[in-house]
Formats: sequence, structure tokens, C-alpha cells
Amino acid sequence: MNHIEQQGSAVPGSSVRIDTLDGLREHLQWAIELEHATLPPYLCALYSLDPERNPEAVDVVGGVFVEEMLHLTLAANLLNAVGGRPRLDMPGMLPSHPRRLPHGDRSLELSLLPFGGEALEMFLRIERPAPPGAAAEGEDYETIGQFYDAIEQGLRHLCDRLGEREVFSGDPVRQVDAGHFRHTAGRLIAVTDLASALAALEEIVEQGEGTARGEVWDGDQDVFHPDRDEVGHFYRFQELKVGRRYRRGDTPQSGPTGEAICVDLAGVRPMRRNPRLADHAVGSAIRTAQEEFNHTYCGLLHLLEQAFNGSPKLLAVATGTMYALKAQAQALMRMPDEDGTAAGPTFEYVAPDLRR
Repeated sequence: MNHIEQQGSAVPGSSVRIDTLDGLREHLQWAIELEHATLPPYLCALYSLDPERNPEAVDVVGGVFVEEMLHLTLAANLLNAVGGRPRLDMPGMLPSHPRRLPHGDRSLELSLLPFGGEALEMFLRIERPAPPGAAAEGEDYETIGQFYDAIEQGLRHLCDRLGEREVFSGDPVRQVDAGHFRHTAGRLIAVTDLASALAALEEIVEQGEGTARGEVWDGDQDVFHPDRDEVGHFYRFQELKVGRRYRRGDTPQSGPTGEAICVDLAGVRPMRRNPRLADHAVGSAIRTAQEEFNHTYCGLLHLLEQAFNGSPKLLAVATGTMYALKAQAQALMRMPDEDGTAAGPTFEYVAPDLRR
């Protein structure tokens, strides 16, 4: 029995918070904003790692990043399926750092940091599993799983009240399917009805928290090591923190007891914490490089918005843009900053008419 089936249509004692189609669409747009909010911190940590000295950490952080891109796409599929319009190319997607998860736990700050202990603690907070029996939370949620539980409850409630045909009124042509996205062990699900919507929600939650709330495994094979089962995002970051892999028989309570993982903190570029354009003079080498990165990143958001709004083949173009971003970010991190750190990307929004 999977997580969705175990949970049923509602958690006892909780109220359905999402009770209109407009409310459902609003929460699914928040889901897109939530999944995107994790990307800049993961990218900064990933690109600060020397891949030759930290290949295992690169595999973990890079794998989680790709799966967050999958979750972003699944959230867009869900919103399109219920007649919404995904929005990504807008200033609200890129507030200054530190920032919080959209509509989430106000005590959790997201910062742009190089890989290390502080970044790992932040990632563990982001991916923290919901406690057993935790109530669904549509806003000010404590965990991402509780937020998606509220969306699940809303979907079930609206389908019961209005019927599936009324809820799933979106154009199927706008769905992004597996033919457009082949970079992860996860499943990219085209959403057309309640069953496929629940499967998409399950994919998002299990990759983050593990299967059935209480298992470390996410149900997929490890994309980098096909002989291994893959653990959820939270547990992958725990492996890096503890320096050991999970193996069969391990539980969340036992922690990982398998083979050692080597993390070489000397093999991390010392990126400046939460860099901003305003830290450097107009025309300076670092600021110019940061501006170029921001133009490329905002171009990526534009491509993703187009891909999710009727041009799914553009997802392949967006994926190609990621390689340009990687080169720009790594070039920045090779530039010494004046305070003894290295430069880094700022992820600041550039209006479309100002882009190169």
C-alpha cells in the first residue's frame, strides 16, 4: 500500500483548507514557487564543490537539484491540469537572500552558501519529513510534506464536490511528459485526472521524505549507482553529514550504518555568503560576471514558463541553458573577492526588456 492510499481522503481532526478551484490553483502556484526556491541554494552548494575532490557530494547535491527540477515540472503539470497558468518569469521568484520558503515556516531561512556544515543543516531543514500523523497545512506549513498533504486533501474534496471533469479542465497538450525530461530516476507524470494527480504528489513527497513516511528509501534506483536503491533527499543529506551511506535494514532511527562517504571540505570554493550586485562597483569584473549570470538565469525562468504554457519541447532548450549557468557560476567562484572569499552568483531578477 502506498503513501497516498494509506492516508485516505482526510486526516482525522483536520479541516479542508482548499475548498475552491481558485484556492487550489493558488496553492499549486505556491508549489511551483516553493520548488523553485530550493534551486539557488542547491546550485551554489553544488558549484562550490571541486568534483575531483568531492565526487560523492557532487552526486548527492546534483541529484537532488535535478529531482527538484522534476518536482517543479510536476507542480506545473498539476496546475495546468486544473486549468491554471504556471508563472515563473516574475520578480517574486527571486527575492533577495536570505529568504524563506514561500508561505512556509518563517523560522527557516534560505541562504546562498558554499557547501559545508551550515548548508547541510539548511538542506536538512528544507527536506525534513513530516512527523507521523502530522496535520495537513496549506499555509505556514512546517514541512513540505504537510503542504502537499493539504493540496491532496483539496483535490479529493473538490473532486467529491464538483466531479473530476470539472476539476481537471486543463488542456492535456500543456502537460510535460517523460519524453521531454530524462535526467532523473524519478517519474515525470502527465496529470489528467485524480489518480495521476495523486501519483504526481506521491512522487514529490517520496523523493523528499522517503516512502510511506518512515522509510529512508524513495522507491527509485540510484541514478548514479544503479546497483543501489535511492534514499530520499533528507536522508541523502544525512549521509553527507554523518559520512556514511544507508544500507538495507537501516531506519531513520538507526541512521546510516553502511560504507563511508568521504567529504573533503578543503575541496570547496569559499564562496561569499549571500552575494549581491550592490557589493561591487558598476563595471567591476565581479559585478559584470554576476550580471551575466542573472541574465542567463532569468532567461532560463522565461524558457521554463514557456515550456509549461504550451511549448513543452522548450524544456530541452532550458536544460541546455543550465550548462551555460554552470560555466558562469564556476567562473565566478574562481574570482577572488576583496574580503578573502570567492565571488558567487546573486540570483537577482532582471526585467525582460533589460536582458541581453
